[in-house]
Amino acid sequence: MGLLSRNATCNTHGQDSSYFLGWEEYEKNPYDEINNPDGIIQMGLAENQLSFDLIESWLAKNPDATNFKREGQSIFRGLALFQDYHGLPSFKNAMADFMSENRGNRVSFDPKNLVLTAGATSANETLMFCLADSGDAFLLPTPYYPGFDRDLKWRTGVEIVPIKSTSANGFRITKSSLQEAYEQAQKLNLKVKGVLITNPSNPLGTTTTRTELNHLLDFISCKNIHLISDEIYSGTVFTSPGFISVMEVLKEKNLENTNVSKRVHIVYSLSKDLGLPGFRVGVIYSNDDIVVAAATKMSSFGLVSSQTQYLLSSLLSDKNFTANYLKENKIRLKIRHKKLVSGLEAIGIECLKSNAGLFCWVDMRHLLRSNTFEAEIELWKKIVYEVKLNISPGSSCHCNEPGWFRVCFANMNEETINVALNRLKMFVHGMSSTTRSQSEHQRLKSLRKMKMSNWVFRLSFHDREFDER
Repeated sequence: MGLLSRNATCNTHGQDSSYFLGWEEYEKNPYDEINNPDGIIQMGLAENQLSFDLIESWLAKNPDATNFKREGQSIFRGLALFQDYHGLPSFKNAMADFMSENRGNRVSFDPKNLVLTAGATSANETLMFCLADSGDAFLLPTPYYPGFDRDLKWRTGVEIVPIKSTSANGFRITKSSLQEAYEQAQKLNLKVKGVLITNPSNPLGTTTTRTELNHLLDFISCKNIHLISDEIYSGTVFTSPGFISVMEVLKEKNLENTNVSKRVHIVYSLSKDLGLPGFRVGVIYSNDDIVVAAATKMSSFGLVSSQTQYLLSSLLSDKNFTANYLKENKIRLKIRHKKLVSGLEAIGIECLKSNAGLFCWVDMRHLLRSNTFEAEIELWKKIVYEVKLNISPGSSCHCNEPGWFRVCFANMNEETINVALNRLKMFVHGMSSTTRSQSEHQRLKSLRKMKMSNWVFRLSFHDREFDER
C-alpha cells in the first residue's frame, strides 16, 4: 500500500455513497423484461432515452456525417490525425449557437469563450482547478448531485460547504442561507472561492428563480467570489416557469463586460438534453480570458474526439432538426413526468412540484419508521433489495430532511416504468397492511389487558365486599 499515492488510496472519491452502491447492486442483477424480469430496475440514473429516435432518424438521413465525408469526399484522414486542443471551430460555433437557441436566443455565446471538455464532470473539475486551491471552499445548495463530492473534491482538494435549504420553502436559496453557509466556512477556517449551483436543479427538478439568481449575483459581488452555474439540464424544462440562465440576469442587470461577469462561469454538456453521455461532450463558458486560457490548457487531459466534434457540428448546425428536437423532447419529458407523478400519487406518495430534469424529488417521509436518516437508509435498502428498484436516498444528496428520494423516469421505456410503479404499489400496500395488522394486534393486546384489569378489579371488589360483610 505504501507504494501508492494518497490519491490512489484515499476514500474521498465517494464510491461508498449509497448513490453509487445502488448502481452496483443494479449491475449485479439488472432488470430485463424477457431475460431477467425479477431484476433490479435502474431508477437512479439520469439518462434521457426518450428521443433517441429523433437523432437516429437524422443520422439515417445524413450519412456524410457518420461516414466522415464532406460533400461526398472522405475527410477521415484529416479527423484521424492530431487536432489542436482548442477544438474544431465548426463545432464550437455550432455549440455556441445551440446553447443560445436552448435559451430562446435571449442571450448569445461567443465561441472564443468556450472550452471543450470530456463531459460536464471534467468541466466542473477543471473550473475547480482554475478558481480554487486545495483547502479552499465552494458553497453548494442542498440537496445537490452526489457526484459533486467526487467531481469537485477528490483530485482538487477543494472543500464543499452546504447552503442548507428545506422543504418549507421548496428547497429555495435565500439571502440568509447564503450568509449562514459563508459564516460556517469562516468558522472552519476555509477560504470561500465561490458558489456552484445546478440550474435546473439536480436532484430537485426545479428551475432557479430570477429572485434566487439576483440573490446569488448580489452575494458574489459583495463577497468578491465566483459563481458557477451548471446548466446541463437547460433543455429539459418541460413546463412553466421557464428556464432563466444566469447569463440573462447579467444582461438584465447591465453587468455584462464587468468584473462580476468575469466571475460568472457556465458549465454545459450534451449528456442530458440530447441524451449523449457516452459521447463525452462538455463545455465551460467564461468571460474571463485568463480562465478560458487556463481551462483550455487543462482540457488537453480530457479532449473530445475530432470524429465526435465533426458529427455533432453537422447535427447541431441543422436548425430545423434542433428546433424540432428541443420542442418534441420537452413534450415527451412532460408526458413521462406526469405518468410518474400521477402513478406515485395513486399509491399515496407525493412529489415536490417540478418543471424540469429527468427525475422527481419524491417524498416518502410518511413511510419511515422514524424521522431519522437511519430509517431512510433502512427504507432505501428495502426498496433496492425487496422491491428491486434502484433509487437515490436524499442523504446521498446531502438533504437535511430524511425521507426524500430522487427517482429517475427518462432512462426506461413505458412498460418498465409500469412494472416499477406496480412493484412500489405492492410494497406500500404491504407496509400499510403490516401497519394495520400491528395496530390491530396492539389494539387487541390492549383490550385483553384492559379486560384482565377489569376482571382483577371485579374479583378484588367482590372479595372486599365479602370481607366487609
